[in-house]
Amino acid sequence: MEGAVVGARAGAGGDAAAGARVGVRCDVTARGGAGHLVRCVALAEELTGRGVEVLFLGDLSGSAWARAQLTARGLPLLAAPRDPAGLARLAVELRLGAMVLDSYELPPGTGAALRAAGVPVLAIVDGDPLGQSADLYLDQNLDAELTPWPHGGERLAGLRYVLLRDAVLRLGGRARPGAAVSRPARAAVPRPAAAAGPAGGLRCLGVAGSGELAGGSRSCAGVARVLCFFGGTDSAGVAPRWAEALRRTGVPFQATVVSPEPFDAPDDVAVVPPTDRLPELMTEADLVVTAAGSAVWELLHLGVPAALTWVAPNQLIGYRALVGRGAAAGLGREPGEAAVGALTRLLADPAARDDLARRGSGLVDGRGRERVADALLALL
Repeated sequence: MEGAVVGARAGAGGDAAAGARVGVRCDVTARGGAGHLVRCVALAEELTGRGVEVLFLGDLSGSAWARAQLTARGLPLLAAPRDPAGLARLAVELRLGAMVLDSYELPPGTGAALRAAGVPVLAIVDGDPLGQSADLYLDQNLDAELTPWPHGGERLAGLRYVLLRDAVLRLGGRARPGAAVSRPARAAVPRPAAAAGPAGGLRCLGVAGSGELAGGSRSCAGVARVLCFFGGTDSAGVAPRWAEALRRTGVPFQATVVSPEPFDAPDDVAVVPPTDRLPELMTEADLVVTAAGSAVWELLHLGVPAALTWVAPNQLIGYRALVGRGAAAGLGREPGEAAVGALTRLLADPAARDDLARRGSGLVDGRGRERVADALLALL
């Protein structure tokens, strides 16, 4: 049934959607990152747009930004029992038509308990389902459809099913799949001089009239604009180390680094807290340095070149696939000399960045959440 689900169900669920209620079991903790929530919010936006009531169940205590995402969209958040039987009882009490599971921390019997209680389950996975039983699985990783699936149930696999938020779809132009984002052109003026920065690094001298970055500093004409982030919580605390790796290249740049914790940074690096403007910052960047999590699919849709690392073992799936295809640059796990060398080349070579954007553009068409919603609502 893989690959046939959408064709068989295109437009499915229209009648079932009216008045339906779907639960989403998802957590955001300080150690777990916010990628699970981001993709679940994207699916919730699609479902609520079809008249479905969506309730989130879980713990978002690890991120005020994560809680704000639900508040801004009017999505309720309820505490969730940890044990499978308790969650199944709550799902029945809430009269849920289906439950979405997106967590690596849930007990393996959670899906089975829900299904035994008559609640259909969609499990969002990254390769291994970690013992969860489900009626429908979603693995939105690149080339997931090519991997064996011995776990039973239907599976929606590959980039056709990537879940993208409204904010990303508005910028990416869903009606124009494959179109790379046009970033603002810079005036054709001579490259400004670079001055010595901290510890022998370089910082750009401002140019009046050139673009303005998140920190309010003026960017340098012809100098790469870099965005650096590692999920909504930077659970591994790596943002300062990658900012330092950028400085060690010795190449002039302007960077915005998203970090929940402030840190001392050179003049050419603006450190900002987690922000709802992240999709806009992506489109303004010439290069994004990030981990190979859910945000990578947003970058592909927007046509923005990315240099990737990984901070969790599950991210290796996307990292290896994207780097192997040449759709992103690989930096490795640590910001050592090899990573600094790769960043040096990318900062100094606009053609190399454009080649990455070209290879990645068109892989994510932006309609994945529609396909997933069709399949989910067909379970009701």
